[in-house]
Amino acid sequence: MAEVIRMPRMSDTMTEAVIVGWNKKVGDKVKPGDVLAEVETDKATMELESYNEGTLLYIGVEKGKSVQVDGVLAIVGKAGEDYKPALEAAGAANGKASQPAAAATPTAVESPAAGSEKPVVAATGAKVALPAGAKEIRMPLLSDTMTEGKIVAWNKKVGDKVKADDTLAEVETDKATMEVVGYEEGTLLYIGVEAGKAAKINEIIAIVGKEGTDVSAYVAAEKAGSNAAATPAVVESPAGSSEKVAAVAAPQEAVAENTDGRVKASPLAKKIAAEKGIDIAKVNGTGDGGRVTKRDIDEYKPAAVTATTVANPVGGSEKAAPVVAAFTNTGEEGYTDMPLTQMRKVIARRLGESKFSAPHFYLTMEINMDNAMKARNAMNEVSPVKISFNDLVIKACATALRLHPDVNSSWMGDFIRQNHHIHIGSALALPEGLIVPVIKFADQKTLSQIAADAKQLYAKARDKKLQPNEFSGNTFTISNLGMMDIEEFTAIINPPDSCILAVGNIREVVVRKNGAFDVTNVMKVTLSCDHRSVDGAVGAAFLQTLKKYLENPVTMLV
Repeated sequence: MAEVIRMPRMSDTMTEAVIVGWNKKVGDKVKPGDVLAEVETDKATMELESYNEGTLLYIGVEKGKSVQVDGVLAIVGKAGEDYKPALEAAGAANGKASQPAAAATPTAVESPAAGSEKPVVAATGAKVALPAGAKEIRMPLLSDTMTEGKIVAWNKKVGDKVKADDTLAEVETDKATMEVVGYEEGTLLYIGVEAGKAAKINEIIAIVGKEGTDVSAYVAAEKAGSNAAATPAVVESPAGSSEKVAAVAAPQEAVAENTDGRVKASPLAKKIAAEKGIDIAKVNGTGDGGRVTKRDIDEYKPAAVTATTVANPVGGSEKAAPVVAAFTNTGEEGYTDMPLTQMRKVIARRLGESKFSAPHFYLTMEINMDNAMKARNAMNEVSPVKISFNDLVIKACATALRLHPDVNSSWMGDFIRQNHHIHIGSALALPEGLIVPVIKFADQKTLSQIAADAKQLYAKARDKKLQPNEFSGNTFTISNLGMMDIEEFTAIINPPDSCILAVGNIREVVVRKNGAFDVTNVMKVTLSCDHRSVDGAVGAAFLQTLKKYLENPVTMLV
C-alpha cells in the first residue's frame, strides 16, 4: 500500500522548509535509512531520511521550493502502484504547481506594436502569468524570527548565465550573513532589490529564464498590488528587439566568476580577499565542507607578523622643557549612522517586548565563593575538560530549579507552563549581537559534561554553525558579565522564560572574623523575575538554594 511521506518538524521554531535537492527520483528503490532529500530549515540544512521501503512513486515538492510542516513530500509504495488515491486521501495541497503555458490567456496581456518603446502592460484587472520557462526567486525564510533580509551583494548581474548551484547573492538575516542559491538554470532576467536594500520574506528578488524572455508585464503586475523594494530601470532586451525588460541593474562590483574549484569560497569572500590582497588558499574555511566565508576573510591574520621596531633617539644635549603650543581647531564635528543588522533588529524587538510587557522585579544576593574556588581547582585536576565558574553557576541553577519548579516556568498568556525538563540558556555576546546557546537537561549532567557542552556550543556560535535546537528551548537563562569586571547588573528576561540570572565578577572584600580582619571572595547575582508567574518569595527561596549550592559545591554533587 502506498505511504505518504510528510515534512517533519525538525526544530521547535520550524514552520516550513526548502528542498535543497532530492537524492532520489521517481522510480528509484527506497529503503529505511536512505537520505531522500537535503532540506533547509529555518536555521540549518539537514538530511531527510526515509522510514519506508518500496519504490518512490511521487515527489510533491520541486527542488528549490518550500513546503509547510506536515505537507506532502513524497509517496512510496509498490512499483507500478497508483499513488493518486493516497495523495487524494492526504488532501495534498502542495503538489507540483503547473506553470501556465505561453499561449494561455492570450487576452490577458496586450503586446506592443513593433518598434514600441513601452514595456508590456497588463490589461486592467487581468492576471498576468509568468512567461513559460521563467522562474521567480523569492526571499527565503532563513530564520524563525526573520521578517526581511538585506542584500549585502549580488554575485550576478542581469544578462549573466546562472547555474542551479550558483550563489546569486549574499543576504544578511537577523542571525547571520548567508548565501542565497537560486536552484534555477538559465539567464538572470531581472533583479528586484538593489544591494544594500532589504526585501520582505517571499518578496521577488530575481527572475531567471530563457535569454530574451520579457518579464516586464509580470513584474509590473506584481508591483501593482505591493510596494517595490527597488525601482526598476529599463534595460534593452538581449534579443535585440525594441521591447524593454524591467530590471534592476546589479552592482558592478559584484563578483560572479568561480575559481578552478580547488579552493571552496563564497563569491563575496573571494571579492574581499582580492581587495585586501589575501591569498584565499591560505585562509582556513569554517563553512560547510571547509568553504571560506566572509567572516573567515575578516578574521584572517597572517601566520607571522613582523614587528616594527621604533628607534628612540639617544644622546644629544639637554633642552629646556617644551612649551605646549596653543590649540588650533582643524577638525569638524561629525557622526556616522550605522544601519541596523537583522540580528540587532530582532534583539531590539524581542527584548523590548519582554521589558515592556513582563512586569520585572529584581532580587540581588551576595554569595561567598571561597569554597567554590577551592572546589573548582580540585575538580580541574581530574576533569577531562576545564570547568569554569560559569559552569558551576549553570550546575547550581539547574540543581536549584529541580527544587523550585515555579521558577522553571513560562508565562503563556492565559496559563502558566511549568516545565518538567531543565534547559539552561547561557547568553553569549558576538560582534553581531547576542545569542543564547542552550545546555539541555543540565540538572542531569555532571560538571565535566556541562563544561564540554558549553565549550562546544560557544565555539559553534562564534562560527555561526549552531543548529536551531541548540539555541532554542531554554527554560531558564544565565547572563554572566563577571569576566568583564562587572560587579553587578540587571538583565532583561529572555522569553519564554520567567527568570534570568545576572552574574557579576568575583572580588575580594575585607571582612571581620573572630575579632580580626580577613579577606574573602564574594560574587553578586541578581535574579530578574516576571511577576506574572513568579512572586518575590518564590524568587528569594530559589536564590537561597542557589547560594547554598555555590557556597558548598559538594552538596549539589550528591
